[in-house]
Amino acid sequence: MTTTMVTTTLAGMTAPVLFKAACPECRGRFELASDAFRLAIGASRRTTFYSFTCPDCDRAVRKPAGERIVELLAGGGVRTLRLHTG
Repeated sequence: MTTTMVTTTLAGMTAPVLFKAACPECRGRFELASDAFRLAIGASRRTTFYSFTCPDCDRAVRKPAGERIVELLAGGGVRTLRLHTG
């Protein structure tokens, strides 16, 4: 996961942050805006992941998210869901 920070401001509007991603199914590589991702933060590494839909093959992709990925995605405005256990 690589982040391309876009900080250009045009007439008071900030351009979306783009993230480079890849699909494990079709092996496509692309850039997606932050609103294309979902981040789920669970109680463990196993339950913390991000997901998106591949624009090439339309498959749902789910990948584990370590601390650095969580930082990048959350800082880039990705919608985050905190999973509760209990």
